[in-house]
Amino acid sequence: MRVLCTATLILALWGCADSTHSVLAPPAGRVSPDAVAQFSDWSVPVNVGAPVNTPFFDQGESLSKDGLQLYYASNQPGGVGDADLYVARRACTDLARPACAWQTPVNLGATVNTSAFDAAPRLSVDGHRLYFTSTRPGGFGGQDLYVSRRRDKEDDLGWQAPVNLGPGINTANDESTPDVFEDDATGASQLYYGAGPANSAAVDIYVSTLGPDGDYGPGVPVAELNTAFIERMPTLARGGLEMFFASNRPGGSGGLDLWTATRASTSAPWSEPVNLGPTVNSAVIDARPAISWDGTQLYFQSPRAGSLGGFDLFVTTRVKLTGSE
Repeated sequence: MRVLCTATLILALWGCADSTHSVLAPPAGRVSPDAVAQFSDWSVPVNVGAPVNTPFFDQGESLSKDGLQLYYASNQPGGVGDADLYVARRACTDLARPACAWQTPVNLGATVNTSAFDAAPRLSVDGHRLYFTSTRPGGFGGQDLYVSRRRDKEDDLGWQAPVNLGPGINTANDESTPDVFEDDATGASQLYYGAGPANSAAVDIYVSTLGPDGDYGPGVPVAELNTAFIERMPTLARGGLEMFFASNRPGGSGGLDLWTATRASTSAPWSEPVNLGPTVNSAVIDARPAISWDGTQLYFQSPRAGSLGGFDLFVTTRVKLTGSE
């Protein structure tokens, strides 16, 4: 089983807790929906629980815009191959209500999954495209990025055969953990992802832009986020002014930690990343974040104490204090 993060990367350093957070306002004329949003601190994470989590590896999640669909990868028995893509649904988003619990997940089936490693799904905002990582045959080396499409966003099994995103973005290296961002300010479609030499822990965050030919071009390192350590698994909040990612850089709680960075506009550089702190991060791996559309729920994977086995999905929450919807 190939796991999305390496369990031997353990650090003993503790980070500082993140305080009330505000997303910087962009220049006039390019106002984001979250430009003046302010949030409370993140809460103590809670295990998502069964039936989503199992005694096996459950990881690499993605939330739909309405928060009612959860895509993720698992190597639980009964799948098609090494790791498969699954989806779970819920009736509402209030974590405190039993009626809003996640229902039994459904395997996306052999049209999407293969006997290889299929993982790290990320759903587009419109719900019609599913980007993910795979080692299936026919790629360009190591892990490649793929996309599957569906016409009906309510049809969990309506996904078409996945298509490799091509040699513009995929290389002989590993390209993994994609996150698609569609910039309302510029109209550009960008794919953020982690990349590095195949089977290596040397991974940085890259961004690729969709060209007029419909293909993603070569990825460019996001220099202000990358260090000599691991940076991977990016997720952008609504509006593209806030990013969460995983890193084992100094100043964390141990292993891979969750970090965040902000920017003043979608054309501005990212700020110095801030560790989410020991309330959220643990002494082991905390990675592959996925932020809800309203910015109040952050899902991630971890093998921390309280897991049902292997990696489990956890969720931490915050309250929106100010800002437009």
